[in-house]
Amino acid sequence: MMTNSSIRFRPAETADAATIRDIVRAAYGKWVPVIGREPLPMRADYGKAVAEHPFELAVDGGRIVGMIETMLADDHLWIENVCVAPQAQGRGIGRLLLERAERKALEADRLELRLLTNGAFEANVLLYKKHGYTIEREEPFMGGMTVYMSKKLTR
Repeated sequence: MMTNSSIRFRPAETADAATIRDIVRAAYGKWVPVIGREPLPMRADYGKAVAEHPFELAVDGGRIVGMIETMLADDHLWIENVCVAPQAQGRGIGRLLLERAERKALEADRLELRLLTNGAFEANVLLYKKHGYTIEREEPFMGGMTVYMSKKLTR
């Protein structure tokens, strides 16, 4: 895996919502045939989400190539969505975004990250496991299985 040192990060702005939507739709599109429907992130209103939640964008050469959406809870940092544009995948950008979420959690005195994914997205489950996440529980959802995962952090 090659990490591109040209990746920079910045917070999302209202004007980024359409680009975020397009990246999410492109990144999640490969899962439509797997689960027989659009994954929920493809249906989100990103104008509303950017206004309500922090997004951090990965930018390469002035183009947004990935993003992570997080929410601070009382005892953890929730990762609502993380994705990388298909043409930028395999360069370690997802790992960098997850690392930024870890720093954000620690800065906010939260020692746990939580997220969920679809059990049919086996590559995603394996990626999260590779980065230290463990499966907390699984629940049936829309004919599939939702996998709840978490990662404990230390100072």
